[in-house]
Amino acid sequence: MSDEARSASEGRTGDGGNLDELAADVDATLGKAVRTVEFGRRGFTIAVFVFLLLIGFVLPWVDGRPGWQALLGDAGAIPQLFAATSTGFGVLASTLALATRRWWLTWVCATGGWFAFVDGILAVWSQQSSGVSGVPGAGPGIGLVIACVAMGVLGFQWMKLAWSRH
Repeated sequence: MSDEARSASEGRTGDGGNLDELAADVDATLGKAVRTVEFGRRGFTIAVFVFLLLIGFVLPWVDGRPGWQALLGDAGAIPQLFAATSTGFGVLASTLALATRRWWLTWVCATGGWFAFVDGILAVWSQQSSGVSGVPGAGPGIGLVIACVAMGVLGFQWMKLAWSRH
């Protein structure tokens, strides 16, 4: 075999190796694109409402106590449940999803966001309904209402994002 024929056959083998590397690179990129999500403007909206939720935690929730005290158990069981779920799904999971752009986290935030929103509705209701003594509650604080509305918007935004495959 001549030197030219040998170098031509080696070039084909080298090109085949380059094509294999390129195919593996394309598969890896495609796999990453399937696992990640592009937020667009919705990412900014989510970030704003996460911040609004944090503001709700420093404002009064129950009997003048702020939301972070409700999280520690100073405001009753139902507001504490809402504080825990809104912190877990509304703040921590949302921040993690925005930072990592993982697709499965959008579903965690969507379902958890709606769960926390229902908890928030129950927390507001528990502050408006009468207790065993028949005395009506003092009513929800402005922070509890803001946090509940923020969780509703977050749940809606995450659910819309989870169902759309950009």
